[in-house]
Amino acid sequence: MVVEQPPTRPARWRPDTLTWVAIAVSVLGLAAVLVGPLTPEDATATLRRVLPLLIFLGFVVILAELTARAEVFDVVAARLAILARGNYAVLFVLCVLLASATTMFLNLDTTAVLLTPVMLAVARAMRVSPLPLAMTTVWLANTASLLLPVSNLTNLLAGDRIDLTPAEFAARTVLPQAASILATMACLWLFYWRRGRRGADRYAPPEPHRPHDRVLFALASVACVSFVVLILAGVPLAWTTGACAGAVLVGFLLRDRGSLRWSLVPVRLLCFVTGLFLVMQAVGRLGLDDLLAAVMSTDPGAAGTVRAAITGAGLSNLINNLPAYVAGESAVPLANHTQLLGLLLGTNIGPIILPWASLATLLWYERCRAQGVTVSWRTFILTGAVTAVVTLGASVGALLLIG
Repeated sequence: MVVEQPPTRPARWRPDTLTWVAIAVSVLGLAAVLVGPLTPEDATATLRRVLPLLIFLGFVVILAELTARAEVFDVVAARLAILARGNYAVLFVLCVLLASATTMFLNLDTTAVLLTPVMLAVARAMRVSPLPLAMTTVWLANTASLLLPVSNLTNLLAGDRIDLTPAEFAARTVLPQAASILATMACLWLFYWRRGRRGADRYAPPEPHRPHDRVLFALASVACVSFVVLILAGVPLAWTTGACAGAVLVGFLLRDRGSLRWSLVPVRLLCFVTGLFLVMQAVGRLGLDDLLAAVMSTDPGAAGTVRAAITGAGLSNLINNLPAYVAGESAVPLANHTQLLGLLLGTNIGPIILPWASLATLLWYERCRAQGVTVSWRTFILTGAVTAVVTLGASVGALLLIG
């Protein structure tokens, strides 16, 4: 006798914390236009300003997702684990160097989107916990983003304000950047990489990974390399990511149409960013600029620099580092170059405590979530708070040392 099974109900969608945050920010942004201090003309101007950023975000997430499905990251991860020859300490150094170089010479969002799947694939290849490698990516995506103007959108704003060439900018930030990376390494090793028992400092190197579809693998690999080259060549981010993601989309359309679904589009992230800029514009109109000027002071010396760094870090964790820098910049006198760089250190290094503190952290979270990696927010916040204090202190000290 055949017993019919009752039909299974589809799993009910349950929004997580970041989804609720995105909804709240979007609603607040809309309210700022409908009943708050912003006019429709203000909102239109803001949307025009952030449109290239939104296009970049949408396409870069799609590019990363399809590149992961083409198994590019699995191949790179296996090679990285093999190169370390089973030694965790060597693997740790290689991962730090890779994440730091990607962040410094490309940008932190590229590290969050393209490197996170590599690190997670390394963990899968070694059959170990993915958390140490994931945390290496997200922390260095933020703390290694000081060296060049292209490393972070905030750097572009700061370099333009104080009129520094890329070489001059690097000369001012190279020592703080080195101090930041070394301090981050120490915290990563202490909190996540340290092995507590004899023999746990080694692992069995995996076999080389062979992709199932070599055509898609080659296409996605070329798209990623082209993405890097075009960014270095100065091509606008929106055009770069659009062309590279479009090429990979066509490849999947021809060879693996089943992998293409609407969930590839990061709607939640796009809504969060749009709402955030509207909210910050409204808050600025309500007196935030005056408050920040009082908190940071106009002292061009060590005291003003330290206060600017602490304010930038704190405000970044409350709202997000990009609008935090924009808000803080208006409160720093144009002649106070060191104080402005202190604010920059705070907004770049500090936002590793709360998940919405930087766009890179949100992108990283999207990559982890897409691959089923669970992050304990309690651990993330506690270890991030310690690391932010240590790393920011080391980098600000280095900044004041070179004057």
